[in-house]
Amino acid sequence: MELNDGNLQTLTEFMRKTLDPDQSVRRPAEKFLESVEGNQNYPILLLTLLEKSQDNVIRVCAAVTFKNYIKRNWRIIEDEPNKISDPDRTTIKANIVHLMLSSPEQIQKQLSDAISIIGREDFPMKWPDLLTEMVTRFQSGDFHIINGVLRTAHSLFKRYRHEFKSNELWLEIKLVLDTFASPLTELFKATIELCQTHATDINALKILFSFLRTTWRPGLNFHFNAIQFLASVCERPHYKHLFEDQNTLTSICEKVIVPNMEFRSADEEAFEDNSEEYIRRDLEGSDIDTRRRAACDLVRGLCKFFEGPVTAIFSGYVNSMLGEYAKNPVVNWKHKDAAIYLVTSLASKAQTAKHGITQANELVNLTEFFVNHILTDLNSQNVNEFPVLKADAIKYVMIFRSQLPKEQLLQAVPLLVAHLQAESTVEHTYAAHALERLFTMRGPNNSTLITPTEMAPFTEQLLNNLFKALALPGSSENEYIMKAIMRSFSLLQETIVPYIPTLIGQLTHKLLLVSKNPSKPHFNHYLFESLCLSIRITCKANPTTVGSFEEALFPVFTEILQNDVQEFVPYVFQVMSLLLEIHTSSIPNSYMALFPHLLQPVLWERTGNIPPLVRLLQAYLEKGAATIASSAADKIPGLLGVFQKLIASKANDHQGFYLMNSIIEHMPTESIVQYRKQIFILLFQRLQSSKTTKFIKSFMVFINLYGVKYGAIALQEIFDSIQPKMFGMVLEKIVIPEVQKVSGPVEKKICAVGIIKILTECPAMMDTEYTKLWTPLLQALIGLFELPEDDSIPDDEHFIDIEDTASYQTAFSQLAFAGKKEHDPIGAAVSNPKILLAQSLHKLSTACPGRVLSMLSTSLNAEALQYLQGYLLAASVQLV
Repeated sequence: MELNDGNLQTLTEFMRKTLDPDQSVRRPAEKFLESVEGNQNYPILLLTLLEKSQDNVIRVCAAVTFKNYIKRNWRIIEDEPNKISDPDRTTIKANIVHLMLSSPEQIQKQLSDAISIIGREDFPMKWPDLLTEMVTRFQSGDFHIINGVLRTAHSLFKRYRHEFKSNELWLEIKLVLDTFASPLTELFKATIELCQTHATDINALKILFSFLRTTWRPGLNFHFNAIQFLASVCERPHYKHLFEDQNTLTSICEKVIVPNMEFRSADEEAFEDNSEEYIRRDLEGSDIDTRRRAACDLVRGLCKFFEGPVTAIFSGYVNSMLGEYAKNPVVNWKHKDAAIYLVTSLASKAQTAKHGITQANELVNLTEFFVNHILTDLNSQNVNEFPVLKADAIKYVMIFRSQLPKEQLLQAVPLLVAHLQAESTVEHTYAAHALERLFTMRGPNNSTLITPTEMAPFTEQLLNNLFKALALPGSSENEYIMKAIMRSFSLLQETIVPYIPTLIGQLTHKLLLVSKNPSKPHFNHYLFESLCLSIRITCKANPTTVGSFEEALFPVFTEILQNDVQEFVPYVFQVMSLLLEIHTSSIPNSYMALFPHLLQPVLWERTGNIPPLVRLLQAYLEKGAATIASSAADKIPGLLGVFQKLIASKANDHQGFYLMNSIIEHMPTESIVQYRKQIFILLFQRLQSSKTTKFIKSFMVFINLYGVKYGAIALQEIFDSIQPKMFGMVLEKIVIPEVQKVSGPVEKKICAVGIIKILTECPAMMDTEYTKLWTPLLQALIGLFELPEDDSIPDDEHFIDIEDTASYQTAFSQLAFAGKKEHDPIGAAVSNPKILLAQSLHKLSTACPGRVLSMLSTSLNAEALQYLQGYLLAASVQLV
């Protein structure tokens, strides 16, 4: 793409269309931009547009597009093409800092993020002048520019807080300090002087304090840092004496803890007007820098050595607060809120996300407090009265669910179900989260603590209220509600079957709505999980109902695939796999119509699509291999093309083997016979070019599965047809030394059965130069049975694990309830490979009297021979 006015104008037009609410206009524009982003000069055109456009909306849009482009493409991934040309990378780094600092704040923030992303990859080795350029800008005197530098520096340096220590890290931090620390300190001192000079100029002070705020960013909340300091000190045994005096404890409790636990006006405002942020801070623990959280930590710290005195002191305060509330609940409701928070802080000694409080202060009677003070708020007839206290009550149940008797939990369940209809977003969200947590709890024998039978009287109301809650203002994509729906389905199982026809319609409608503009990843994930549960539960009782799910879901899935909703495409493939795997008859025509589209290269370019696409193709092969083989000649080459692409990637080669194993297992022999040799040639080429442990393990499973399916003779012949004596080289250089690295029971079984066939059903192993490998191969097989797995990795190998995928691409999120059982291609035909070995050796020795015993006695080591004798004894056979 040339840097000219015509291309800038074209880019502007498509950028404007991406802002259009009409999906038919927006989607094609997004697709166009995606199609050209690999062209050289594309990012430079974006930077030019955000700098020179007269339309501020377009400038901001270009900045956001540029940042996302950098996020997706800047990292260079092994085995994949460089998605940004080297000249573009150089031009971007040469201009972006100046452009960021000279732009309005909205654009500055986007470019600052882009610099941070680039810096994570290139700084300092590939971008050595970045810090120097930033420090030079301190001399500008323009605090708009200076604040931009500081924001970028903060984003760039904050990763040092959680990096693992290494010499490289220390060198990098030293470089940063040597270059940045002194100029920043001098600028800070000069700014303090300017604050004094302009002490009466409010506008000047706002600018100066903005700088100081950014400079002090890690330590902004001082009434918080001070309390956290006290909390840290009081937990240490050698400072215990500082807090032993009763007056000291009383003073800290009265003057530090209680005032900082009060519900402030800012909290009330967030509760009412910014519920999403309030929930995030409270439920997800991002309130770590609040006074309330610090005061809570201080209470826990004091209780470590002074649990009795502190509990006694606070008991008085709790009773006093509750007394004030009782006098005038309307006016004094904040006193009860503080009392509940104080009891919660005092009682909580240890907790986990899964179980809530797992260890409680025995001096606090949680059950009594629940009965006397929590149940009244849960049971209030007016669900919209005192919403903060109701939220507190719900949270109390949620936090102490492991400490309260089951009788009281069951008493709380219908009340929580009723609170799902509260107008307060915080309240009905807390109710959904509490129910989800209760339904997750486990009782004896790892069964759910609350049973479907116990929920039966409330099932209809629970399901109705959960779905109605999604219609409440502010909760249309509430992830806690959708997670509660998922967990309710999982708990209730077949109890929900009568409601499924209605529920699936609501879920499908919701899916259609959110697919227009996906914005809540967790909500979307739980939505698809709920769909999978609906399918599994219903089809378990009646597999023929799979068709009704396809009828409901396929129109939405078609729209998602046609509009290429990238966030949803991997989910759609997983659900389709689940549906297809449930079918008991031949593959339906609706799936066959889609099959050619699944082989299109563009789908396989996105890393997140690969695992679900491979699974879907495996389902096609399992249900309709014969149909695929006979329907069109180009389908098998298409499958092999996908295999070739995957096998060339260190990150995805295991997925290629999954696909090829299914082809070998299910495809009619005659349909792939002409391709077999080329398949092995591709594998040997990859072995020569870049051998990894993961590839070797997958390769061994594949060749042994091939031997199981087509026979050991066929395996030997195809190797030797590629190159004379190749079969022996593979056994000697790969199978014998590496088989101990094979992991997984099914994988080990496949390798064991394949090797047994090579040992006992391949004449070349007995009558040619390959005979010298017979005993070492047998010993390696016995080692596979009896020795621990060899999980060592060569020092010089950059091992790419299965989970290592490109972090800047749409990630693959596995749906737990779409998972399939591990498939054993050998099945019940071989229940115990050790017995099979004994029986097969007996058969071979009968055909070649004396030969097997001779080889065993002269070459097999004593320990392996002892194991083998055990196998023969267990199989009730002898060698002759």
